Parts: sequence; structure tokens; C-alpha cells
Amino acid sequence: MEVAKQKKHFVLVHGACHGAWIWYKIKPRLESAGHQVTALDMSASGINPKKLDELRTLYDYTLPLIEFMASVPPNEKVILVGHSLGGLNLAVAMDKYPEKISVAVFLAAFMPDSTHTPSYVLDQDLTLAKTLVRPGSLFLEDLSKTTKFSTERYGSVKRVYVICNEDKGIPEEFQQWMIDNIGAMEAKEIKGADHMAMCSKPAELCHCLLEIANKYD
Repeated sequence: MEVAKQKKHFVLVHGACHGAWIWYKIKPRLESAGHQVTALDMSASGINPKKLDELRTLYDYTLPLIEFMASVPPNEKVILVGHSLGGLNLAVAMDKYPEKISVAVFLAAFMPDSTHTPSYVLDQDLTLAKTLVRPGSLFLEDLSKTTKFSTERYGSVKRVYVICNEDKGIPEEFQQWMIDNIGAMEAKEIKGADHMAMCSKPAELCHCLLEIANKYD
């Protein structure tokens, strides 16, 4: 386990149908390395008390992350880590609070651009989206009408993409398509990792996140 060169604050965001609990193998590892870690439940996820039928938009679903980012002091920055659908939650936070984020890590996640509406990245593989959906959870109707993320704010945040090469949920080819067409400062790969790298390859994922933490301020 690498020891932190400088204490960082990781904020972990789960994917569809999961909750903060999904990071149970990662959170203690990062903390043991000397970092602060916050794992959040999005609205109507994990132990969050809201009901799914109360949510109408991706913003509603992302509200716990937005409220958390609002609480981060102006002179501090966090490392955002989003898994799967959590990449869209990251994008909302990046567009609203770019100055509070040192780097955003997309872990086998949907990574939108700043040219199209947020639904564009999902539309590229609608069959995939349908395999992940629970009623309302991908907010496709909302995303198709939502204003695109801004180049000036969302686009200003450093992005790293972590590829899971045995992913059957978001195939490696689609992950590579997002990297090639949308862009990231760096792409890292976890060999043998399936879609749930935090469960199948926790040590490797933790090592990857620590490398990112030590590289990006």
C-alpha cells in the first residue's frame, strides 16, 4: 500500500442500483494510505430516504453530491470518482463546482462531452442503457432536453478514465470510444477487472486511485 505524499479527499459516487456500500473494499484501503474518503448515496439509492418516483431529473438524483460539493470550503479540492452511471453525476458536479475538483476519475463510467446534450453518450449504445435501467434511473428523457455541459466549466476539470477490460456492462470498446471521442488527460487500465472493479479488483483499483492522487493536484 502506497503512503500518501499529501493527504487528499476522495469522493466516491456509485453507479445505478447501488449505493455508498459498494465502495466497502476501497474506502478502508484509501484511508489506510492516509487519505480522507467520503462515499455518498445518491437520491433514492442506498440508505437515502427519497423514493425513486420522487425524482424527475438527473439533478434531483445528483443532489446529495451537489450539496456535498457546496459544503467543501473554497480553498479545498477533492478527487471525484464515479462508477458507471456515476460518471453523469460527476459531470453535473464538475459543471457546477470545477474550482473545487483536482481531478475527476471515470471508472468504467459514462463520460459526456461538452458538444452534445448529456443523453448523447447513452444514445451511442441504447441497448447497453436498457440493460442497466430501472424505472427512471437513467433519466434519458431529462438528459435529452438538458443543456449540454460547458467547455468553460465541465471541460476545464482534469479527467482520467479507468478502463476495466473484462467489463460486460460497459464494454471495453465503448469505454475506448468515449476516451477517443470525448477525451481524457490520461487513460489507465485494470487488467482482468469486470464492471465492478471495486469488488473484483479492489487492490488494483486502490493502487490506480493512489497513483492518480499523487499525480494530479
